[in-house]
Amino acid sequence: MVKPTKNVYPLYVFADLCLSAVSFYLPYIVRYNKSIFLQHPYFPNYKEYLFIFVLWFIFLFFIFDREGLYTTDRSISIPKEITKVITNIFLSSMLIGSVIFFAKYRFLSRFVFTGNVLFLIISLSLWRAIKRLTLRRLIADGFHNINILIVGYDRVTKVVLEEIKKNPWWGFRVVGFLDDKQEKEVEGFPVLGDLNSFLPVCRKYFIDEVIVTLPYEFAAAINIIRSAQKMHLGVRVVPNNFEEVVPLVDIQYLGIIPLLTYKQRTHHPAEFMLKRTLDFIVSLVLVIMLSPLFFIISIFITMDSPGGAFYIQKRMGHKGMTFSFYKFRSMVKDADKLKPRLLKKNEVKDGVIFKIRNDPRITRIGRFLRRYSLDELPQLLNVLFGDMSLVGPRPFSVEESAKFDYNHMPRLNIKPGITGLSQIKGRSNLLFRRWIKWDLWYINNWSFWLDLYILWQTIPAVLRGKGAY
Repeated sequence: MVKPTKNVYPLYVFADLCLSAVSFYLPYIVRYNKSIFLQHPYFPNYKEYLFIFVLWFIFLFFIFDREGLYTTDRSISIPKEITKVITNIFLSSMLIGSVIFFAKYRFLSRFVFTGNVLFLIISLSLWRAIKRLTLRRLIADGFHNINILIVGYDRVTKVVLEEIKKNPWWGFRVVGFLDDKQEKEVEGFPVLGDLNSFLPVCRKYFIDEVIVTLPYEFAAAINIIRSAQKMHLGVRVVPNNFEEVVPLVDIQYLGIIPLLTYKQRTHHPAEFMLKRTLDFIVSLVLVIMLSPLFFIISIFITMDSPGGAFYIQKRMGHKGMTFSFYKFRSMVKDADKLKPRLLKKNEVKDGVIFKIRNDPRITRIGRFLRRYSLDELPQLLNVLFGDMSLVGPRPFSVEESAKFDYNHMPRLNIKPGITGLSQIKGRSNLLFRRWIKWDLWYINNWSFWLDLYILWQTIPAVLRGKGAY
């Protein structure tokens, strides 16, 4: 979504060159001198090693350049960039390993080769993380911001604005709107004119990029795009099917005709084995470590109100299978029997689930547990038993799941989780349709690294306690 910049290209290449030189040099020196402090230096096969190191960096350079790692794409996340760095270091290592094998360079030490790989991963990843954090701070403070004009206003536009506000490091500065239906301002931003005033508005306000949210007004959208191209402005268009959860999209050509190709992502069984291994190990360790906390919470719950410490409910899981869902009890005893009296107060207006911010059934200790998601801890047992995963769509009750329509069912194609995208994006503050959308996006874009990112982002989301009720 954010145009990468090329003006830092020489700086990034130079930084990689310096760090790569250090990463190559240190394992070599330690292997043959047992220390980096050289008193009587020994440099065996110096020219051969130098040839390998130079060739290795050339491989790295061309691979990194092809993958866009010498540009600053503001929209890419830090974990995703580091993943690309590590993946391409392994690729370059395989290439240089092939050269070593076929050239029969028996002089090269396995210690040196392994050390080179590890040092490259650490140094090049750490440098890019520091670079990203520094640039994000500068951009959020106004450095090299991009003036954005949004053309059109509807429900989709609100989502665009939300994303821009949540990601200040993109450096998007929304100047205003163009719309034929609005008069003064929307969402706190001025309406600068109608669609016919596109050219003078762009010149007057020094617009850099245009976001078009007129997917169903084809003629108007095409005119805006043509005008923006003549002025050499960046153009972003929200697709017609934005409200649908779009899987992987590729652009292919039928002769000269561009075609959008929608593809279903497939996963190797090893990826799911890795996910289950992570679930089992983490849940087992946490259950053992947190068992004293389980005991303490159970005592407080039973002291606060009559009833047991745990709440057990049947919920819908993977492929529609039901399972016993465990939580610490945060409501009064027999709270489910009181639910019909409160249905009119449901705050989730566009969905099938039931949520009230100030639910009268919640106990004093229950409110504290919910705020910091401590009531969810027993679900580690569900993860340990294999009914749930650490990360995935939240499981709904059998009663609520029965109200799902056809478009909601794909969320059951994967095991439910303790946390997920909807939890780090707003929890109970999300509209139901947005909740579902995040769940389906997660399923279509799942990866092991995405799970790690969500787990990491869950920590500040829980500590803030926002949207927990």
